[in-house]
Amino acid sequence: MRLSTIIPLVVAFGGAGAAAYFAAGAAVSALERNSASGVEFQLRLEGHDWTEVVADGLQVVIAGEAPTEAARFNALSVAGSVVDTARVIDDMSVFESQQIAAPRFSVEMLRNDSGISLIGLIPASSNRESVVARLTRAAGGTTITDLLETADYETPEGWEEALSYAVTALADLPRAKISVSAESVEIKAAAESEQERAKLQADLSRLAPEGLRAAIAISAPRPVITPFTLRFLIDEDGARFDACAADTDVALDAILEASIEAGFEGKSDCRLGLGAPSRNWGTAAAASIRAVAGLSEGTVTISDLDVSLVAKMGTEQAVFDDVVGKLEGALPDPFALTAVLPVLEVETEEGPPAFTATRSPEGIVQMRGHLGDELARTAVETYALSRFGADLASLSAEPHSALPQGWSLRVLAGLAAFSEVQRGSLEVATDNLSIDGTTGSTEARAKITQILSDELGEGQAFSIRVAYDERLDPTANIPTPEECLEQVVDITTERKLAFEPGSADLDSNSLETLEAVATVLKGCPEFEISIEGHTDSQGREIMNLSLSQERAEAVVEALRAERLPWAGLYPQGFGETTPIADNDTEEGREANRRIEFKLFVPQEEAPEDASEEAEEEAPAEEEASE
Repeated sequence: MRLSTIIPLVVAFGGAGAAAYFAAGAAVSALERNSASGVEFQLRLEGHDWTEVVADGLQVVIAGEAPTEAARFNALSVAGSVVDTARVIDDMSVFESQQIAAPRFSVEMLRNDSGISLIGLIPASSNRESVVARLTRAAGGTTITDLLETADYETPEGWEEALSYAVTALADLPRAKISVSAESVEIKAAAESEQERAKLQADLSRLAPEGLRAAIAISAPRPVITPFTLRFLIDEDGARFDACAADTDVALDAILEASIEAGFEGKSDCRLGLGAPSRNWGTAAAASIRAVAGLSEGTVTISDLDVSLVAKMGTEQAVFDDVVGKLEGALPDPFALTAVLPVLEVETEEGPPAFTATRSPEGIVQMRGHLGDELARTAVETYALSRFGADLASLSAEPHSALPQGWSLRVLAGLAAFSEVQRGSLEVATDNLSIDGTTGSTEARAKITQILSDELGEGQAFSIRVAYDERLDPTANIPTPEECLEQVVDITTERKLAFEPGSADLDSNSLETLEAVATVLKGCPEFEISIEGHTDSQGREIMNLSLSQERAEAVVEALRAERLPWAGLYPQGFGETTPIADNDTEEGREANRRIEFKLFVPQEEAPEDASEEAEEEAPAEEEASE
């Protein structure tokens, strides 16, 4: 074939091939653009704005940082719904958390008669063996079941304080569940009695670290109240309860509703308890309270099934009879009513018989008044000495020609009830018996009512004006020895103890200071105190040692003169051996002449080679300088 013929053919085939190549390239480019835009559109539609889509030939590359692995997988699925999954290239990464959050540390402490169980997760720094050892010591060797786990994370703030508080609390709770976290400690426990419950509640509240939320719930079984007693009265001071008991919540509601109708205001101390003599106790009590309201002034006392209604002297007979009749009809069987309308007695030349007793804040009881023969006087005196203490009670009695029958028994009943108050007065008369005073027991008025209603019999009038004083309550806000010494520090810092030059005689101002110190200590639980005397370096060393001892003893004698009946007051002289300032200056010598109050620690309990653990558990010292 001639060349002129071949060339056109080659050119034609080449042009066709080029045209096909460019056409194919244009088609591929269009396919790439369409695939990428289609995938990107669908990803945006599904909320995957974090993705980046790039076409690479027929492949679609998806890049970007997925917030989670699930989001990454979902993006691949969305892209596969638009193009063939074989064409999808995964170039995505997954966002990784910067730090794994620490677990929540908590412990459940369970204690019963079988032992103690520990369940929970604690920081590795808490040392589970140490926690178990502390509980074993605190609980007196009780069996410990250790189900704790540890995790090596940073200890949360407050964790160690909360755990230490829980260990301390569990030592005093034979049946309890304690839940511990860094922010709070929840204590649920059972007590043997209401008195124990109140003491535990107060102690645990006082021991809780500052800033820790302590939820304390101590339960106690309902007490057995015998006799079951209620006493309600209305006088010039208004309406009030001297004693109140209920057997059910329904009875309690009925009693309180009736008392409010009668004018009672404030918080009731009505106790739920066991021992009610009848299922109709609430009905009888509510009817009796309404009867007192009908008299305007009077008293009702219920002791088991006996109801005693006493009207105010001068109440109209018609009003009294109407109230008594309604109450007799309202009282359910088998309650029995005794109603009394007192009448004015004619006085004799000697005056009416009377017996009084007073009790001072120091506990001294002085009794005076009328008694019968020597046998009656001996009986009253012996009883009083046994109740109040042989060195605290005294009696001055004289005869009376018109003593009523049972007078001595009336006086003895009054003294028995009077022993329930810490300070106050007792007055015994033929028509009334009254007790006034203050007490540290919330149940004192109920006990006084029970005593008098039992001993005096039905229809006898008595009045109780006894106020609760939290400062006298041994179960409420009991200060620790450290807190007591801190108060002593404040007193003796403000008013320094001083002695006559070269002697152990306290000056008058110092005696007043020690009176204040004694007042503080009387409000504290008794503990042992070391009272230490110190001097400056002037004079002979042996003379200074003797003088410091005499001064410490003088302080002890002064405190006992203030009727501080503590046995654990230990005077000790150190002379010039422990100066706190320079003895070469007058100011320094003045500072060195001092009295210090410290917690007394016997020498054998504080050996020099004590372990670090023993040092941590040793009582802290508080000092009060002269």
